[in-house]
Amino acid sequence: MNTQTLEQMKQLRLHGMIRAFNTSLSSDSIGYTNDELIAYLMQSEWDDRQNRKIERLTKAARFRYSAVMENIDYDNTRNLDKNQVQRFASCDFIKGKENILITGSTGAGKSYIASAIGHQACSQGFKVMYFNASKLFTMLKTSKADGSYVKQINRLERQDLLILDDFGLKALDTLNRHSFMEIIEDRHGKRSTIIASQLPVEAWHEIIGEQTIADAILDRLVHSAHRINIKGESMRKKLRNKH
Repeated sequence: MNTQTLEQMKQLRLHGMIRAFNTSLSSDSIGYTNDELIAYLMQSEWDDRQNRKIERLTKAARFRYSAVMENIDYDNTRNLDKNQVQRFASCDFIKGKENILITGSTGAGKSYIASAIGHQACSQGFKVMYFNASKLFTMLKTSKADGSYVKQINRLERQDLLILDDFGLKALDTLNRHSFMEIIEDRHGKRSTIIASQLPVEAWHEIIGEQTIADAILDRLVHSAHRINIKGESMRKKLRNKH
């Protein structure tokens, strides 16, 4: 009878339940009542599905770093507001469709913080995508040539959180400027975006170019956005010195 039950669970893809049921069969010390056994099996299946969902979301996000909020360094020299950063762990900014702008010099840890917030969002079931900004714009240019541009833009629009890293390393040309405008316009008031850049926000206008479009983008992006401005020496250099 147990073999048949396990086979039926397998066909229904109740993987968490199978593991829990096998555990209950192999352990004499677990003396569940019927109600407790059902609750145990259901909880095990629920946990398994949640864990697999988080795994799928994290894999789809393609993060640069396997980063976690708990490992963020709040050294005094970094100018990080610990309360502000830890509030992002609740992901209320995503529920509120708000943006986060992270600035700081090379190696200051911008990408790590952006990735840590992204991982946290995945763990809460949000759809996230991480991109190096230059690679994203190159991909969008290629998609215009092969006819998949609309599909790519729609995919970006569907993400609860879009992370653009290393923004502003080079000025945007006309095609990239219009693509950027489209991305920000699609997401404004509907989805959240994190942008990490070596340049201060005040310099983004020049990087975007064409005043009217730059004004429109920054008005949608910067208005009421949360800002993190990291100071201090390069974290990579700091870690090298430790070793």
